[in-house]
Amino acid sequence: MNDADPRGLAGAVPEPPDPMEDALIAARLFLAAPSRFGGMVLRGSGPARDALVAALGERMAAEGRPWRRMPGHVDDERLLGGIDIAASLAAGRPVAQSGLVEEAAGGALVAPMAERIEDGVAGRLAQALDEGAGQTGAAPALVLLDDSTDPDESPPVSLIERLAFSCDLAASRMWQDLALPGEDTLDPGGVTPLTDKALGALAATAEALGVYSVRPLLFASETARAHAALAGRSEATEADLSAAVRLVLAPRATRLPPVEQQEQDQPEPDQPPPEQPQDDSSDPPEGGEDERSEDERQKQQDELEEMLVEAAEAAIPKDLLEQLAKGNAPRRTGGASGTGQKKKAGTRGKPLGARPGMPRGGNRLALIDTLRAAVPWQQVRRRERALEGRTDEAPILMRKEDLRIRRYEEKAPRVTIFAVDASGSAAAARLAEAKGAVELMLAQAYVTRSEVALVAFRGDNAELLLPPTRSLTRAKRALSGLPGGGGTPLALGLNAARECAESVIGKGRTASLVILTDGRANIDANGQPGRKQAGEDAEAAARAIAARGIEALVVDISPRPAREGQALADAMRGRFLALPRADAKTLQSAINAAQPGGGRRAA
Repeated sequence: MNDADPRGLAGAVPEPPDPMEDALIAARLFLAAPSRFGGMVLRGSGPARDALVAALGERMAAEGRPWRRMPGHVDDERLLGGIDIAASLAAGRPVAQSGLVEEAAGGALVAPMAERIEDGVAGRLAQALDEGAGQTGAAPALVLLDDSTDPDESPPVSLIERLAFSCDLAASRMWQDLALPGEDTLDPGGVTPLTDKALGALAATAEALGVYSVRPLLFASETARAHAALAGRSEATEADLSAAVRLVLAPRATRLPPVEQQEQDQPEPDQPPPEQPQDDSSDPPEGGEDERSEDERQKQQDELEEMLVEAAEAAIPKDLLEQLAKGNAPRRTGGASGTGQKKKAGTRGKPLGARPGMPRGGNRLALIDTLRAAVPWQQVRRRERALEGRTDEAPILMRKEDLRIRRYEEKAPRVTIFAVDASGSAAAARLAEAKGAVELMLAQAYVTRSEVALVAFRGDNAELLLPPTRSLTRAKRALSGLPGGGGTPLALGLNAARECAESVIGKGRTASLVILTDGRANIDANGQPGRKQAGEDAEAAARAIAARGIEALVVDISPRPAREGQALADAMRGRFLALPRADAKTLQSAINAAQPGGGRRAA
């Protein structure tokens, strides 16, 4: 630790503050102006977060504001309102129902397991936030409960960008007797706008942390003023700016702030400025006082920026700080990636049993199953209506829980892409096995609805010899003239196979790669010889395949498998098979065994 580090003194590291302290400040600001700040993201499932959510709910209820909980698989009608189909069928006329967004207007909508929110629901919530921005009671604020444990998972970015505060309470130990103070009121006109110096410091801090969106800067500015208003100040001070950085900018950091560069910019203290000749008869030089004031203002600006950067670094969780120091910024995807073999469909595919649900989004009403669910309850429902004194009768008394929808299971066609190393003295054997495996897989293509593509790489290029096809004649024609020999441009072959797989995925099909190579590259991505650069380019190409989430299998059929093949499979998060004496049938069996569901191995 640097001696100038304010967080350490004589080798002693002070105990970091509990995350709940800043979370309580964020909660007070959020409760005082929900429409201004949009809401909060609360990470870290545990008693501390549960206690804070309970305290927020109690405050909302005490102030008479709605507090609603959103189901995990909410539909459009429950979220936005619409026609109650069951009630409309029973009444013989359209019956409207309100949605959660309308019910929670002026209050808050809590979303458990927010990392699983579907993109369509996230888009509708984001639209509701945008339409209600700055309008009191026009839309509810959001409280997203993030239960993800993987750093790459999070709630949808479209929602996180619209919420000012993000608090991670996984390490908090404050949950007993947790309560929020009485009602806070914020007067927007009671605090003067931030000065250019303060705004510049916030912008410089955001740039140092790798935060480039405009929304966080606007939230940080509003947070500084609101924090000053809570403290009864008419002007934001350094403490208010520091709080804004901790609450808004630090949780969004994507890189480590360069805190050591400022020492290099300081002038040498041992070099005094040259003395100016004294001349009493002449006036002092014009502009000297202005230059000293400008230097003083710049020095104060640098000190303020340095203080805010240190506050942000202190607020970043330790594990995230270590990731940023290594250059591993967390990826916020908000959804699982990958290529599934099966997907639920509403209109076509293999028929499955009907299930309860609403006929929306293309889903069809299963009329017979709906009637079958409603008929057994007719006598009970008629007695209930008679006890309630209702005389209006309907042919069938329907309720929402009676509705059934049809569902189907549609299998996406699979495309197996062979990337064959056609270089070196063993190329003839490798190509023979690849040709045999392709022909065997095409023979069962009409049964499994699978397709096959072939990429060959040798010399200084890679070529897609066989686009995805189920035509056995076309495949044999393409394979018959496949040459061999030359260098090993492994990076070019992997890139060509990945591009083919991305094209397949873009058409709604499932792609999997089968790479036949020993992993020993000697031609780089530019077609130039050199083992070191070729190995680095091949590793980068393998990591690009892993980042895309494509299933991959590396088959090493060299006489003596070495560690290069295993390292290549690890880089692309795929499986590895060493088959030094594999024939076409053995290779086909190994590929079929590796393809179902578990084709991709976790890192």
